[in-house]
Amino acid sequence: MVAQEFTVDLNKPLVFQVGHLGEAYQDWVHRAIPTKEGPRFFESDFWEFLTRTVWWAIPVIWLPVICWCLSLSFRMGHTLSELAMMVVGGIFVWTLMEYCLHRFLFHIKTKTYWWNTIHYLLHGCHHKHPMDGLRLVFPPAATAVLCIPLYNLIKLLSTPSAAPGVFGGGLLGYVIYDVTHYYLHHGQPSSTVPKNLKKYHLNHHFKIQDKGFGITSSLWDRIFGTLPGAKMPEKSK
Repeated sequence: MVAQEFTVDLNKPLVFQVGHLGEAYQDWVHRAIPTKEGPRFFESDFWEFLTRTVWWAIPVIWLPVICWCLSLSFRMGHTLSELAMMVVGGIFVWTLMEYCLHRFLFHIKTKTYWWNTIHYLLHGCHHKHPMDGLRLVFPPAATAVLCIPLYNLIKLLSTPSAAPGVFGGGLLGYVIYDVTHYYLHHGQPSSTVPKNLKKYHLNHHFKIQDKGFGITSSLWDRIFGTLPGAKMPEKSK
């Protein structure tokens, strides 16, 4: 097949090359190049700039938004204890979203030109270049776009006064996820819990890529049977 004969030139912008790999894309993208220098994505300097984000931009940009959301619910009559429950609930819901997005969207199997290209932009680039420090967190512009439907969904499922607080909690869960993800790749943990979490995540990258989808915890991997070493639940006939 022509697609199998295509060779990606790592010295040229990658995004519009990877789609040509066709069915060979899945094998190529999971053969990691663990260098700290990331590849160039686009010829355009503008689009290239939008793909690169320093990790500290995430808390700097989103923590003020979280505080503002919580203040809205507070001003609409909710107590501090109620706000705390909203935050905990929002973080808990985020952990499930984190797992589902990672397992069912970021690890979807693709083989056509445009699906390969989209997958590479979403998550494939991270598995190909897992130590690229400027592409470990989600670009704020993309997060802002995704926040709009998420907030509208929360408004439908909660009261008008609780919606900002719940959304703020979920957004805090996202911030914790992104900075944790960066730390797992570039930090040097000295205590047991972060050490185990780092080992757990790097195991997903370099050994068992179809399991271990949790980032901030292994909770949902344990519940859904995707913990490395655990047996997947059998499907009913």
